[in-house]
Amino acid sequence: MNDDIHGPSKPRRERRPLRLLALLTSAAVLGGCASFSPDGGFGAVEQTAKERIGKDLRWARTDVDRDGIDKRVAELLARPLAVDDAVQVALLNNRGLQADFQELGITEAEVVQAGRLPNPGFSFGRMSRGDEREIERGLHFNLARLVAMPLIGKMEARRFEQTKARVAMSVLALAADTRKAYFTALAAEESVRYMRQVKQAADASAELARRMEQVGNFNKLQRAREQAFYANAALRLAQAEQTQRSTRERLVRLLGVWGPQTQFALPERLPDLPSSPLELPDIEQVALAQRLDVQGAKLAAQQTASNLGLTKTTRFVNVLELGVLRNSSNEAPTQRGWEIGLELPLFDWGGARVARAEAVYMQTLHRAAETAINARSEVREAYTGYRSAYDIARHHRDEIVPLNQRIAEENVLRYNGMLIGVFELLADARTQIASVNASIEALRDFWIAQADLDMALIGKPSLTAAAGPAMAAEAAGAGH
Repeated sequence: MNDDIHGPSKPRRERRPLRLLALLTSAAVLGGCASFSPDGGFGAVEQTAKERIGKDLRWARTDVDRDGIDKRVAELLARPLAVDDAVQVALLNNRGLQADFQELGITEAEVVQAGRLPNPGFSFGRMSRGDEREIERGLHFNLARLVAMPLIGKMEARRFEQTKARVAMSVLALAADTRKAYFTALAAEESVRYMRQVKQAADASAELARRMEQVGNFNKLQRAREQAFYANAALRLAQAEQTQRSTRERLVRLLGVWGPQTQFALPERLPDLPSSPLELPDIEQVALAQRLDVQGAKLAAQQTASNLGLTKTTRFVNVLELGVLRNSSNEAPTQRGWEIGLELPLFDWGGARVARAEAVYMQTLHRAAETAINARSEVREAYTGYRSAYDIARHHRDEIVPLNQRIAEENVLRYNGMLIGVFELLADARTQIASVNASIEALRDFWIAQADLDMALIGKPSLTAAAGPAMAAEAAGAGH
C-alpha cells in the first residue's frame, strides 16, 4: 500500500489497514483478559491440608501475613509441644514450604501469560536515493501463536494443576517428616533420662567396688568388672546425649525456628500405645484411590497425550506471521497491502518431533503403570511394618517390662533378707532400666511406622510430571 507522503490521502484506502489494526487490537484486548485468581491456587493446597491432616496453612505474601504467623507460632511454642502442635508450627513457619508456595505464583503467572496474545510488531524504515525518499511502515502479528493459544492455554492450566498437586505433596511430606522427627527427638530425650539413671547405678557400683577392694573384700577382677560396667554406661550416656542433640536439631530445622524459639519444651514421655492397631484389609485400593502421586501420573499421561496432538497440529506452521504494510515514496504512489509468511516444510516435515512426542507419551504411560505398581507395594510394606512395630511395642509393654519389674521387686526382697548382695541388686537395676529404654525405642519405632504408613497412603512426589511441562514448552516453542 503506497502513499505519496506529500500528496493527499485517500480515505477509503486508509480505512482498510485501520480496520485490520482495529481487529488485531480487539483480539489483543480479548487475549489480555486472562487474569490472576484471588488465591493464586493456594486454596486447593489449603483444602488438601485441611482434609488430609486437619491442619491450617498460611501463605506469607505480606508483612501482615508474616506477623500473624509469628504470633501463632509463639502461642504454640509457649507450652510443651505436642506432636500436632509441632506439625502445625512446621506448616506455618518452615521457610522451605513458603518457598514452595511461591511456585504457585510463578506457575499461575505463566498460565496467565499463555492466555495473552503476543505483542504485535511494528517496523519503520526510511531510505533515500538521490532526491527520492522512501518510507516503509510495517505491522506484524504472530498468527502461529494465535492458532496454538487455546491448546497451549489448556496445557498450562493442567501444569498449574500439577504444580498445586506437587505443593500439596510438599505440605503432606513436611507434616510426615515433622511427626517422625518429633517422636525421634522425644524418644531421645526420654532415653537420655534413663541412661543417666543407668550411669548413676554404675557409678555407685564402681565406687562401692573400689572401696571394697581397698579393704580387701574385692579382688582386682571383680573391681575391673564393675569399672567396665561404669565405663560402658558412661559411653552409652554420651552417645544418647549426642543423639538427643542431633534429633532435636533436625526437629528445629523442620519447625523453622531459630534464636530463643529453639528453647521450646517437649513432653516428658512418648504417647501411649493405642489399644488396638489399624485394620486395613483393602489398603491397596485405598492407596490407588487417594495417593497423590498416582493421580499425578494419570494427569501427566493426559497432558502428554494433549501435547502430542499439539505437536502434530503445529509442525507445518512453525513460522507464520501476518504483516500489514504501508510504503510511501515522494517519487511514486503509496503502496498498501499485506503479506503472510510461513516456513516451507521442504527438509523438516516435523516427523522426528512427532516420533519423539509419541515416545515420550508411551514413556509416560509406563511411568504411570510403574507408579501404580510401586504404590501397591509401598503401602503393603508400610502396613506390615506398622503392624510389626505395634506387636513389638506391645510385647515390650505387656511382657518384658512387667517381667523385669517383678524380678526387681523379688530381688529387693532377697536383698532385704540378706540373700543377695548390693552388686547383684545394682546389676539387676541396670537390666531393668535397659529394658525400659528398649521399650521406649520400640514405642518410638511404632509412632514412626504409623507416620510412614500415613505417608504411604498419601503418596510421594512423582517424577512423571516432568514430561508434561517439558513437552508443553517444546510445543509452545513451535509457535514462535
